[in-house]
Amino acid sequence: MASINSFDQNLYRLVVRKGREHGLEKLALSVSASGNGSLYLYLAVLFLIFDDKGESLLYSMLAGFIVELPLYLLLKNIIRRPRPCHALADGVASFEPADKFSLPSGHTAAAFVMATSIYLIYPALIYVAVTWAFAIGISRVVLGVHYPMDIFAGAVLGVTAVIVGQQII
Repeated sequence: MASINSFDQNLYRLVVRKGREHGLEKLALSVSASGNGSLYLYLAVLFLIFDDKGESLLYSMLAGFIVELPLYLLLKNIIRRPRPCHALADGVASFEPADKFSLPSGHTAAAFVMATSIYLIYPALIYVAVTWAFAIGISRVVLGVHYPMDIFAGAVLGVTAVIVGQQII
């Protein structure tokens, strides 16, 4: 476990360093903000208005979020992994996060709920949806508020939540 944690911290440092070297903080803030939640609702409404399958997308998203949100809160409060910006001596953050725990990444979980729902209803959009979801996750590392393993866990949580949520609808 110590070697996984060490790898995770070193990868975090590499991503943050490269992000700063290339001046990506401003872009990362914008990408991260696109995962705050309101965009999901706007996209669902647009699909609902302009496409016959929009209702299916909305139901898939809602079912996924019904599963994802309680699991996210439960995991975050059981695991209680401190964010790298608070736990590491060289940890940095481009902003103060809303809470103090990092595992799993809620932004990434939500982005993968959306991406997986889009894939189920509009498979041709898979590359756009997954690229956007991964970008949200990576942006959270660049901003210094998550470790890469938090992103991986968030992605797994988001995909799994939609799969489980499909049993609800």
